[in-house]
Amino acid sequence: MRTYYFYLIATAVCTTSLVSSCKQEEKKVIKTEPVSFTKEGELTIYRAETDSLLTKIDIEIAESDYETQTGLMYRKGMENKQGMLFIFSDVAMHSFYMKNTEFPLDIIYIDENLKIASIHKNAEPLNEDGISSQVPVQYVLEINAGLSDTWKIKVGDKIDYTRK
Repeated sequence: MRTYYFYLIATAVCTTSLVSSCKQEEKKVIKTEPVSFTKEGELTIYRAETDSLLTKIDIEIAESDYETQTGLMYRKGMENKQGMLFIFSDVAMHSFYMKNTEFPLDIIYIDENLKIASIHKNAEPLNEDGISSQVPVQYVLEINAGLSDTWKIKVGDKIDYTRK
């Protein structure tokens, strides 16, 4: 019986000291700055057969590994006359996903001759499934979802771009 009381008292003392030593940790609030659009050039889209102008937009260019991996992640959106042009050093099959991208996009895949090779319309925000170029490409243009239809962009149309 004496052992039982000793065990009970020891347990109570340990529990009390354990509870009193647990402090409420302050939660650290990490403030993130919103990522804003930075105009780095202009891009023009032309109808292939007639060279007629379809649209002209301001572009942000993603070229480094970090830029191409991050893309439009962590942004709330962009204006309709803005887009992001990804420039790759190689002509290859490229796949994109919408991880941490909070708004829908049209993803336009462009070959090494600046000709539109494929279009993926209305890519779903935050979806981590890969979206393949379907064919080898060197450039990718991301614009707000629905604009490829609004501007009547189709496979075979051409682009041209200039850096700022």
